[in-house]
Amino acid sequence: MSQKLQLVIGNRNYSSWSLRGWLAMRHTKLPFEEIFIPLNQPETKQQLASHSPSLLVPVLKIDGTLVWDSLAIIEALNELAPEAGLWPDDSMARAIARSVAAEMHAGFFRLRRDMPMDLRARHPGLQHTEGALKDVERIVALWTDCRNRYGDGGPFLFGAWSAADIMYAPVVGRFRTYGVPVDVATQSYMDAVWTQPDMAEWVALSEREPYEIKVL
Repeated sequence: MSQKLQLVIGNRNYSSWSLRGWLAMRHTKLPFEEIFIPLNQPETKQQLASHSPSLLVPVLKIDGTLVWDSLAIIEALNELAPEAGLWPDDSMARAIARSVAAEMHAGFFRLRRDMPMDLRARHPGLQHTEGALKDVERIVALWTDCRNRYGDGGPFLFGAWSAADIMYAPVVGRFRTYGVPVDVATQSYMDAVWTQPDMAEWVALSEREPYEIKVL
């Protein structure tokens, strides 16, 4: 018997964590209901309270059971659809992919603070703070290492599209918005992420959202 899956998300243009949960959900090809809550509105807190114990998005509901963290959602979906390949098949590659994803989940605060996600905007050269650029340096090093060691099978960090790429998809958006200079190989990876079909659909939908939130 199939389980009822619902994914609660916020604004596509601004909610980086919603993007991660949605990309993972789409990757499984499992049917799900999308529940959209516009953020930064007078009714937002009340609406969130009816779905999210943390008052944050995303939230995955599995037959009513709540999973309220993006990385936990990825792991829950991996258990529901192991054949989807959210993580690499090779055990060592999988361990590295989880490490890379966890570093994104727990770190890069300066980049997230100084270059907030705003997919529709273009601010080349803006917000290039010392701290944010230090995070950029580390991220590019991670991407380069993964591509060099595991990227032979495709254009993504571990060849095929995986949870590691999903965790960094909003970062690609940030790099584009703020015009972060990168080398040719990194730009090629970013282009692959940006044109990945699910990512491209999310971006297209973000451009049609009527909501505007001041992030800078």
